[in-house]
Amino acid sequence: MSNARSQQRPDLLGLCPDELGEFLQALGEPPYRARQLFAWLHRGASFEEMTDLPAPLRRRLAELACAGTLTLAARQTAPDGATKFGFHTADGHLIETVLIPHANRNTLCLSSQIGCAFACQFCATGQQGLIRSLRPGEIVEQAIRVEQDCGRRQAPAQRSVRLRNIVFMGMGEPLANYDGVLKAVRLLNSPHGLAIGARHIAISTCGLPAQIRRLAEEGLQVALAVSLHAATDSVRTQLLPINRRHPIAEVMAAARHFVQKTGRKLAIQYVVIPDLNDTPDQADRLTALLRGLPAMVNLIPRNPVDESARPDPSAALRFARLLRVHGLEVVVRRSRGGEVLGACGQLASRQAKEKAGRRSRPARKHRQTGRSA
Repeated sequence: MSNARSQQRPDLLGLCPDELGEFLQALGEPPYRARQLFAWLHRGASFEEMTDLPAPLRRRLAELACAGTLTLAARQTAPDGATKFGFHTADGHLIETVLIPHANRNTLCLSSQIGCAFACQFCATGQQGLIRSLRPGEIVEQAIRVEQDCGRRQAPAQRSVRLRNIVFMGMGEPLANYDGVLKAVRLLNSPHGLAIGARHIAISTCGLPAQIRRLAEEGLQVALAVSLHAATDSVRTQLLPINRRHPIAEVMAAARHFVQKTGRKLAIQYVVIPDLNDTPDQADRLTALLRGLPAMVNLIPRNPVDESARPDPSAALRFARLLRVHGLEVVVRRSRGGEVLGACGQLASRQAKEKAGRRSRPARKHRQTGRSA
């Protein structure tokens, strides 16, 4: 439903059952219709397909509201099975979502913003800047549309391999869209919808201490993944400009509070950049930072932000050995989806890249001809 009219109507996918009840009550409908409507919406049904709702109500809903606003723009599958989906929003932007299949489960990497304001040095999305945050319905709809796609493409014997894990590690900084992401988590967790268990949902952050502390008080058993990427402020600031505002000590204090409050193990995300953040000194300092903290260090070989090169896991493997000597729990993450630019750090709208290219070409021409811009 990517048209101007759909932007003016409420997207019912962004409403919880109580809110749907209020919406339906205003139409003179009984409260029990809210649960029926919620279940249909989270199966990806159109209003016309909601066969246990009265036909007059279905027609009225179609006039007054949207059952989702995203349209599928592209679908690319890498040789390793990872699939990147591109979705157009109703206002014409492109967001990307990645499905990572495993033998007995599927993990979905969701986007929470269009672009990102934090400009992490190794992240393609960060080079775009922030356009806007996604609304809860737009976040949830990514999961619903991918779940539909899985159901259509799986052989009957595989239908039990459904979407089980959600990671907010796609485009954008999830905790900078705090309210939208938290509402999306509650919608995804609802037993009347996709029913993704809270313990199977991970929220990543580049390090926003106030939001980490706020998340700790939500009463949700979601996992927290802190994108640390260095163990000293001097190195981390080179990679993550946000470190100037929120240095490592502040971020880790908030992370410790989260662990103490929730009892969940902390995930430390660490993109390994040879000769910068993989030195013995960085290993020693990372060990000191995590001492006494239940944590898993996820080492990620740096992925190129275009098709020019392939990641080299050798540096990550060497750094993993250093950390294990210190007794840290470490996993070297296998890069998935790199052939379709769906691996960690690669998500960025091609549309945005093309716009950036168009902006840069005239500027070069003006310099060559001597005309002022």
